[in-house]
Amino acid sequence: MRFQTVALCVCLSAVSAAQLRVGTWNVTNYSSGRVSAFQTSIYGEFQGRKFAPDVFIGQEFLSQAGVNAFLSILNTAPNSPGDWAAASFIDGPDTDSAFFYRTSKVTFLGQVIAAAGTAGTSGQPRNTMRYDFRLKGYSSERATISAYSVHLKSGTGSTDANRRLLEVNNIISNASGLPAARSRMVAGDLNIQNSSQAAYQTLTRSVNSFGPFIDPIASPGSWDNNNAYRYIHTQDPVGQMDSRYDQILLSPDLVDGVGMDYIGVQNLVYSTTTWNDPNHSYRCWGNDGSSYNVPMTVTGNTMVGDIIAQALKDSAPSTGHLPVYLDIKAPAKMRLSDTSIDFGKMVVGETVSVPLDVYDDGDRVLWGPNGIAALTHNVTVPSGVVRDGGRRILFARGKPIRYQISYTATSAGTKSGTVTVTSNDPDQLTVSLPYTASVR
Repeated sequence: MRFQTVALCVCLSAVSAAQLRVGTWNVTNYSSGRVSAFQTSIYGEFQGRKFAPDVFIGQEFLSQAGVNAFLSILNTAPNSPGDWAAASFIDGPDTDSAFFYRTSKVTFLGQVIAAAGTAGTSGQPRNTMRYDFRLKGYSSERATISAYSVHLKSGTGSTDANRRLLEVNNIISNASGLPAARSRMVAGDLNIQNSSQAAYQTLTRSVNSFGPFIDPIASPGSWDNNNAYRYIHTQDPVGQMDSRYDQILLSPDLVDGVGMDYIGVQNLVYSTTTWNDPNHSYRCWGNDGSSYNVPMTVTGNTMVGDIIAQALKDSAPSTGHLPVYLDIKAPAKMRLSDTSIDFGKMVVGETVSVPLDVYDDGDRVLWGPNGIAALTHNVTVPSGVVRDGGRRILFARGKPIRYQISYTATSAGTKSGTVTVTSNDPDQLTVSLPYTASVR
C-alpha cells in the first residue's frame, strides 16, 4: 500500500477545494431544459460537499444545441466559476457524447472518434469519443490525459455482450497508439452487469499485474441486483437503485503513486458499510447507500441532503443515472534559481562556491495544498565539482532547497561542464545547467 490510511484521510478531508475533479454522467436524452435541477445537482452544497467537477464527460446528448444549453447551465449556475468551455458536438448513430472543461484547470487538445458507430443490429451502436486534455501550466505528455467517453451496448443477451466486447476492443486498439507517457481513462455508461463479462475482463485484463484500465476502487463482482454493492450503484434514482453501470477506469500510471495520480488508495476495496469512504475520492454523487432496489433516498439523504437529492432525481428521467466522479492530484513543478552556473574569474588553487536554489513551485492556489504532488529532485555534479547536501531556507516566494556548488581550480584555462538536476516535474525530468570558470 502506497499511503498510510491516516495520512490519506487528512488529504481526502480537503478534496473538492481544488485538485482536478473528473466527473461522468449519462444525462438521458438531453437536448434542453432541466436547468435548475442540473445546476443544483452540480453546484449545490451540503455539509461542505458538492459535485463541482473540473472536467465533465457526458453521454446521451442529442445535438449541438443540447451541448450549448448544458454549457450555459454550467456557466450560469450559482457558485459556478463561469469558466466552462465545450468540445464541438459530433453527431453519430443514436445518442452521443459531450465534453466540458474548465479553462482555468485544463487545456483542451482535441477530440477524435476513437471508434465509429454503425446503424443496425450488429457492430458498434454508437461513437466512442476520445477527448485529449492537459493540466493547466504543464506541457508534457505526463500531464496529459486521453479520456474515452463510452456508452456501451445495453442488454443482457449474448449478442449485446459481444457488441460490448467489440466496443472495448476498439478502445484498446485506439489506446495502444497513444504516446506511451500519456495517461488514459474510460468514463461513462458501461452497461455491464458484472466484472466477469468479457468486455470488462478485456478492459482490465492483467498485464504485468496491471490492466489497460484499472478500477480505482477495486470493486469487482456481480453488481446488478446485489445489496453488497449498494454504495456504488449508479442507476436508477427514479425507479430503483440496483446497477453499477457508470464507472471511471484509469490507466496504471494514474494509480501508481507517482506524479499525476488518483487521490485514493488503489487496491483497497471501496467500503461496503458507508458511502463516505475516507480512502477514496471516488463517489457516486447522491447515493448514500440507503436505497437499494428502491428509488434513491431524498428525505434524510446523508450524502447530499434533501435538496440536492431531489435535484438529482429531477435531472434523471426514468431509467436515468447518477454522476460519478474522482479526484486527481496534479504533478509536481520545479523552478531553479539559475539556468547556468558561473564561477567567474579564478586563480589556480582557489575555491569558489555558487548557490543554486531548487523550488517546489507547484501552483497550490490552483490545485490546493493536497491537490498537487510534492517535488522530489536530485542534484548531481561532475568530477571536480562539489555539491553540499542542501538546506532549506525561507524566501518570500517560497521555501527552496539551497545547494552550494563549489569548484576548485587546479589548472589555468577556461573550464566548463554540466551540473544535472533530475526531478518528478513531468516537464523537467532532467535539467542540465552548464557551468564555466576562467582560471589564470
